[in-house]
Amino acid sequence: MSRSWVELGLMQGNPPPEDKRVTLDDYDQGVHPRWSMLHMRQLVPSARVAASTAPRQLPRDLRDLSGVVFEHDGVWLRLADLFDRTDVDAMIVVHRGSVVLEHYDEGVGPDSRHVAQSVTKSVVGTLAGIAIHRGLLDPGAEVSAYLPELTGTSWDGATVQQLLDMRTSTSFDESDYEDPDSESMRGFRILGWLTRRPEDRLPHDYIAALRNEGGPHGTRFEYRSILTDVIGWVLERVTGSPLSAVLSEWLWRPMGAAYDADLLVGPLSFPLASGGLCLTVEDLARFGQLHLDGGRVDGREVLPRGWVESITRDDDGLAASFAVDDHGPDFPPGAFYHQQWWVLDPASGVFTGLGIHGQQVLVHPPSQTVVAKFSSWAHPIDDDHVVLSAAALTALCAHLGAS
Repeated sequence: MSRSWVELGLMQGNPPPEDKRVTLDDYDQGVHPRWSMLHMRQLVPSARVAASTAPRQLPRDLRDLSGVVFEHDGVWLRLADLFDRTDVDAMIVVHRGSVVLEHYDEGVGPDSRHVAQSVTKSVVGTLAGIAIHRGLLDPGAEVSAYLPELTGTSWDGATVQQLLDMRTSTSFDESDYEDPDSESMRGFRILGWLTRRPEDRLPHDYIAALRNEGGPHGTRFEYRSILTDVIGWVLERVTGSPLSAVLSEWLWRPMGAAYDADLLVGPLSFPLASGGLCLTVEDLARFGQLHLDGGRVDGREVLPRGWVESITRDDDGLAASFAVDDHGPDFPPGAFYHQQWWVLDPASGVFTGLGIHGQQVLVHPPSQTVVAKFSSWAHPIDDDHVVLSAAALTALCAHLGAS
């Protein structure tokens, strides 16, 4: 059974015992994620994302959902097993506009800001959608039209839409998060997720120097976090403001966030747009509910409905290119990646944001359900945890949809 960071004694005492210390170089190893996922702002610099002065209310209609069962690996489990077996730190389920389940592990509370990891991408993609709607961004334009310093580099010909759909030819192998010699780990270190080395370039220079795998942009899907970091850079350039301020002004305050969030930043305050948002699970649920409600809050349009509807639309052969990628066999037939979201069932409009170590926001229109979940898995990707979580949430949505 899982043990909380409090029970493990991580980072307690002044100073903490040597065997209980968590640093920037080992925060993602062993049991350390149990503390670090909740305290990334103590390891990496961050910028404030201001909340609303009039938060959107989420009424409570809490129910006993312990009777929800699901099958995993030939064994029938209960919903409580999801919490214990996959190190769930916090989880909120909203059904038909009311919170029906609320769970916090020891040492976690409603105001705890948990790093969302790559669920951040879905938030940044949402900001891109707003920028497109406001005429500040053209999805068909080349990235170099907004970042001229990338002219003459491997980014030539890459469009904003291709960044949003992970369809450039950029070389950034993200297939193994635990390979210290991979290109992606080198990139994460340069961006500030790990201790930088004296010879490391600045993030902007590193991006400009990236090479291509070969072939034209737009021909294949491959998941690469660096593409979202470029989107964040583009958004700062077209708005003239830090990404944290744009997030607060365009989304956090208008959607009625109850708590400040934080956006981690690297050298020169480069925004860690691909995974650095630290927020409460309740506000993550509000973000999911905004999408379930077609971009509106209390009758006000916060996000263009057309953008929300575009997420589950198979544009330009997205499903076909996704099916032949390494991720394809792990998802239902017809799934794809679009606008920085994983689309699980385009016909019924089900899509999700996913992050390493078990972060997720699930938008499930058939059952009128939103699930916001933060976890602290010992490994960035745990195949058993992925399958177990999917089975549990599928059963939960089915149960709620039938109620």
